Amino acid sequence: MTARRTKVGAGVFALAAGGAIWGFGPWHDNSGPSPADTCNGSLAVREAEEFFQDPELEFDGNTAEWIGHETHHCAAWAGGDNSLGRQLKLNIRPSAAHRASGAAEDSSATPIGYGWNGSFSTTGLETRAAVLIDCAPMAGNGLLVLAEVRREDEQLTDSQVLQVARLATESARLAAEHWGCEGKLGQRPETVDRTPWQSRPATKASGTCRDVVDPQEAARLRITRVSEKPAGRALTEVCTVPLPGKNRHVRLSAYYGPSAQQERYLDDRYPDTVNGAVMRSQNCGGGLGTAYFKFEEFPRPDAEKQIRSTLTSTDARRLLSAFSAASTTRHGCQRH
Repeated sequence: MTARRTKVGAGVFALAAGGAIWGFGPWHDNSGPSPADTCNGSLAVREAEEFFQDPELEFDGNTAEWIGHETHHCAAWAGGDNSLGRQLKLNIRPSAAHRASGAAEDSSATPIGYGWNGSFSTTGLETRAAVLIDCAPMAGNGLLVLAEVRREDEQLTDSQVLQVARLATESARLAAEHWGCEGKLGQRPETVDRTPWQSRPATKASGTCRDVVDPQEAARLRITRVSEKPAGRALTEVCTVPLPGKNRHVRLSAYYGPSAQQERYLDDRYPDTVNGAVMRSQNCGGGLGTAYFKFEEFPRPDAEKQIRSTLTSTDARRLLSAFSAASTTRHGCQRH
């Protein structure tokens, strides 16, 4: 999602919906229900224990309604003297509940990998992961699982960063069983990719800009470099192409599942923010739904300010077509 809008925090859900809330004491003191009941049995307790390196965890959770759909929220933290105020948070929802979808809409996220449609990001003080599963019983034909932790003052260890991704994937595995989802599941991650944005020669791109600009076109348009993230099956992807002229560039964006629904919603609500943009869609089926792609040139063309496009509409459509073709191939959309 672009920076033109204010994001809604995850804490809004319970306040807005007035959902049922429950809590658990330490797991092993026999004082209450098992935390396996949290989020309908979908919270991956083993991954939470490994994150905190503490079997004496406390849990709570709630159900709520978000834009007309039931969502499930739960959290785990170390109890007693081991508590540092840090919580692992999990959100499970149908993909149709697309607003404020965390890592799924983060354009700086990397693919979670290991056979999953999903994203992983470490931005600011938050480490977040998102996994999307084909799930016909759910609104939008997909089940979205979001995991996050706020780092506060202390940095997470590499092991803890990995556990955030695992909390998402292994909770998604449990949730898929609970809701009877038909989608193919990936493997438990062994690593996470935290590669930052990479600037590369345009004709040697290997990530999200790969196969977007060929040598002849690069020479004709005077495109020399691109900025990209690792390629895979992230739920939001971006390729940035610097253009001749001061501070001019093109942003090519791909959105899948709830990320696509969110971006289309915002573009329809704020049409002035996409002046000069070129958009296209493609059906991917299942939870990925109708993918959404955008070409945007910055500064945006503006007749009143006498800002003209550097590229022709034909060039814009060709770049967007090449970008979307490469992205949908990675996501398996050619099957639909």
